[in-house]
Amino acid sequence: SDAICSFVICNDSSLRSQPIIFNPDFFVEKLRHEKPEVFTELVVSNITRLIDLPGTELAQLMGEEDPKLPGANSTASGFFRSLMSLKRKEKGVVFGSPLTEEGIAQVSQLIEYLHKNLRAEGLFRVPGNSIRQQILKDALNSGTDIDLDSGEFHSNDVATLLKMFLGELPEPLLTHKHFHAHLKIADLTLFDEKGNKTSTPDKERQIEALQLLFLILPAPNRSLLKLLLDLLYQTAKKQDKNKMSAHNLALMFAPHILWPRNVTANDLQENITKLNNGVTFMIKHSQKLFKAPVYIRECARLHYLGSRAHTSKDDLDLLTSSGSKELQPLKSQKRSRLDSCHQEETQQRTEEALKELFHHVHNMPDSAKKKKLIRQFNKHPIALTPGSDVPTSPAPRRTRSRSFSGLIKRKVLGTPVILERKSRDTTPEPVRVSKENVQLLQKCGSPAHMSQAKLKSLEGQKEGSCRRMRARLLSKDSSSL
Repeated sequence: SDAICSFVICNDSSLRSQPIIFNPDFFVEKLRHEKPEVFTELVVSNITRLIDLPGTELAQLMGEEDPKLPGANSTASGFFRSLMSLKRKEKGVVFGSPLTEEGIAQVSQLIEYLHKNLRAEGLFRVPGNSIRQQILKDALNSGTDIDLDSGEFHSNDVATLLKMFLGELPEPLLTHKHFHAHLKIADLTLFDEKGNKTSTPDKERQIEALQLLFLILPAPNRSLLKLLLDLLYQTAKKQDKNKMSAHNLALMFAPHILWPRNVTANDLQENITKLNNGVTFMIKHSQKLFKAPVYIRECARLHYLGSRAHTSKDDLDLLTSSGSKELQPLKSQKRSRLDSCHQEETQQRTEEALKELFHHVHNMPDSAKKKKLIRQFNKHPIALTPGSDVPTSPAPRRTRSRSFSGLIKRKVLGTPVILERKSRDTTPEPVRVSKENVQLLQKCGSPAHMSQAKLKSLEGQKEGSCRRMRARLLSKDSSSL
């Protein structure tokens, strides 16, 4: 089974301080291993976003139809085609057999040896000794241990045998199903300001398309392809010693890893240049091609964790409804999910703005304007009113105000009078107050503004008191007389 995890939980206390290595593609590999159909649909939907695949080619990529390859209907039976067919009929445990983990384990010995001997001039171009190659081939097929460092074999022998192994596979390492997709990726170019295609390759889109395409390769093919491209990348870095550039290496390996089987150069015709350039591009950018795109990693993670967060790429949002539901990356469903997510974000921003506004109003000094704003908040539904969510400190208790007329009546008549309170929401009209009233107000400690009704009652009380004083004086004068 495929390895889907590359980290180990260690209980050793002495190693707990060491950094933990986590594979960012863990959920990608988990989804590919557990739900291959869902994973394939997810990846292919993004491939078709980058390259144009007609219905037939798309069906071939999905494995629903047999691939239609160049030269398949040709009646030519040249020496090259018949020779390659005869070679593939002689199947061994490793050479000529379908790609397996056992075969990769045997061939990886060749790749490890070549990593140590990259300085040989003309590596992969200069052929090795046929007798030594046959001895080494038989040893690999039999599964015996081989000591390549003994000096018995030359680096050119090993390099030629590696190409032979790739050429004798029943189908190319990049598979027949992916052949047309690689041709379309090679045609990805930039556009000018007017929207017309140019001759400049669009490297970013090509890298992204290859990352997606490699994700749906069979696991053995993908493993060996990574080992091979790493080797060719390191070989090209030492081209000052071995005289093998990335383009030269592509000319050596394109027929073995990308060309369809049993075809000749005449069958491919104008596509040869595209295929060679495509392999050259893979070698140069091999260190980026085996990382899943960010949005694929995020979508796979959300599929298992069921989070509501999402990541977009080129206006394409890949969302999951819950951890138990399967991914359905169809355009109509993506649009509906995008709309619902947009509405949730808008509602959340509105609620946050209301909370900030309510905080601001609550911190305002007490006034009629503040009361009016609070009444407007109370008109909204509970879901939009942030009053319950905002922790507010209790407002200081205001001292009970006393009316001016009540104070006068208490002082003059000596009896408490209960007055009808007016609403706090109404603002009393400012009136002009006489000089005597101002002095009396200052003594009582009441506000300097009062209503017309209170002023009239004050004037009435003053006139009444004056009349009683006059009557008393008159009565005293008359008695004295």
